Amino acid sequence: MHFALPWGASPGSAITMPCMDNSAMSAPHRILGVVRVALCGALALAGTDVDALFVVNQPWVKPGTRSSEAYMILMSTEGVALIGVRSPVAARAVLIGSGSRGRHVAAALELPSGKAIALRPGGDHIVLNGLSRPLKLGERVALTLTIETAAGAHEDIAVDAEVRKESPFDAERRAHRRLQ
Repeated sequence: MHFALPWGASPGSAITMPCMDNSAMSAPHRILGVVRVALCGALALAGTDVDALFVVNQPWVKPGTRSSEAYMILMSTEGVALIGVRSPVAARAVLIGSGSRGRHVAAALELPSGKAIALRPGGDHIVLNGLSRPLKLGERVALTLTIETAAGAHEDIAVDAEVRKESPFDAERRAHRRLQ
């Protein structure tokens, strides 16, 4: 079972971390901070019946009319695999992997225990094809991530992503530079 901590979340759901004002920190330091917070939460739950904690941080989707791309940072306290994605706004959602073979449709994306994995432009990401409507800036898009646990169980994680032109981290960094 995967568990979300704050704001009335229930077992089986994920934590979507709010946009925090850490603009003075570099992206790797912010990611480390998110991982630390998630692991502290996992340690706090160590005495409960919860098996694992799955965190989705800063989910966002590019605007688009026919297709779009979704990005986020994923972390789990146990090794899991992201094996599927779906959205009510897309006829088809696929995982795109990047690596030595270049970009390719991936059957699964491994999420090692305790390691933050970034789905980002130019790297691993999600493609939403056959959009049922144009995705406009500021809208929210529902995504469902399907993960497979080490025990072989499949679980769905609901994600609410904002339609944006750029990553929340990049937007914060740009805003910080303007203030200097």
